[in-house]
Amino acid sequence: MTELILRNVSHCVTMDDAGTEPRDVDILLKDGQIFAIGPGLSSDAASFDCTNCLVTPGLVNTHHHLFQTLTRAVPGAQDAALFGWLQTLYPIWSRFTPDHMETSAVIGLAELALSGCTTSSDHMYLFPNGSRLDDTIGAAAEIGLRFQPTRGAMSIGVSDGGLPPDALVEGEAAILEDCLRVIDAFHDPSPGSMCRVGVAPCSPFSVSRELMRDAAILARDKGVMLHTHLAENDEDIAYSLEKFGCRPGQYAEDLGWTGDDVWHAHCVKLDDSEIDLFARSGTGVAHCPCSNCRLASGIAPVRAMRDAGVKVGIGVDGSASNDAASLVDEARQVMLLQRVVSGPGAMSAREALRIATRGGAEVLGRGAEIGQIAPGFRADLAIWDMSGVESAGSWDAAALLLAGPRRVRDLIVEGRLVVQDGQVVSTDMTPHLARQRQLTRELAEHL
Repeated sequence: MTELILRNVSHCVTMDDAGTEPRDVDILLKDGQIFAIGPGLSSDAASFDCTNCLVTPGLVNTHHHLFQTLTRAVPGAQDAALFGWLQTLYPIWSRFTPDHMETSAVIGLAELALSGCTTSSDHMYLFPNGSRLDDTIGAAAEIGLRFQPTRGAMSIGVSDGGLPPDALVEGEAAILEDCLRVIDAFHDPSPGSMCRVGVAPCSPFSVSRELMRDAAILARDKGVMLHTHLAENDEDIAYSLEKFGCRPGQYAEDLGWTGDDVWHAHCVKLDDSEIDLFARSGTGVAHCPCSNCRLASGIAPVRAMRDAGVKVGIGVDGSASNDAASLVDEARQVMLLQRVVSGPGAMSAREALRIATRGGAEVLGRGAEIGQIAPGFRADLAIWDMSGVESAGSWDAAALLLAGPRRVRDLIVEGRLVVQDGQVVSTDMTPHLARQRQLTRELAEHL
């Protein structure tokens, strides 16, 4: 039996149903689960002093493209909208190898960990030069984050009226075959699982109607979740109306892409009827506020979604469109943008933090396991030192989003330390950072 105890937690935001926020308590962790919360707990376990610290559930990232960590701030893509941005980056990504994919994933997951993230999804939708989903799964195991990778795909290249270059698309039979392979090899549905695989055709404008439908059938046959991009910007809506004769929400419903086993990224342009559809069907949304701002896609109607009962989580999106991967910064941005749209009372810091924890857990189908600090939940915790300059003078736990800090002191996943004293300790990052610098330089030299 492995045990760890957090002593003298100054403020614990549990995110439980009652909104409990105990002060000056201990938190006992046993065998990857939260065992007890209370003052003066008896235990001989290894202890961490959390005086002057805020402890929250680990943050949950519901949408990412980890391979993009090698292509931040690329000239030509910095000031483009979505479609032009993609057309600039596709030729660069077409040169990626398994080494690029793994290195980029290690860096991206480490960055997430430092921002308080304990669980991350990933949407890998291109597989050049022998790259496989396996490359990112290995990276997540090395860093130690709970992982929900999705096997994405593109099957309609530019010669067939699609957006991606032909070199980056795959045959649809091969796509479905590899989905089965990675599910059988890596998907673990058991409680406390560190890896659950999903099926994720890239978008309605990069795969066929038949692949969207077949992917949904395959995923439900295997008992895994479904993910894609939807209603991201005005171009997306125009494409759907022109090609499919309906809005994206209707297209998704017609092909079996609604339900509590489905979550869609962005959903910036959902209208009232689509919001109602998602609420009725239990369909989730990964809201990516910084990326939506960066690409000028718009502000997603998060307030309306939540008021209607739609499950909403937060995603950092890819590092080529953010260009950071800080989940705590995303939570702050959610709050700020909803206030811009609907006034200062539209979203509190605590509601934004709830979306980043419980909300993400619910979107990923893990609301009974993660996203709360309560006995029986997994031991996924973020420890924030509130004694520094960033939060000096703060009166309340809302300071985490209103002021800071922006980096965790310690991060615990499944009862194991991933970050300690502000540094990743689950692996040596030095060779990975050196390799990323080399790979990025080589990519830039051959633009």
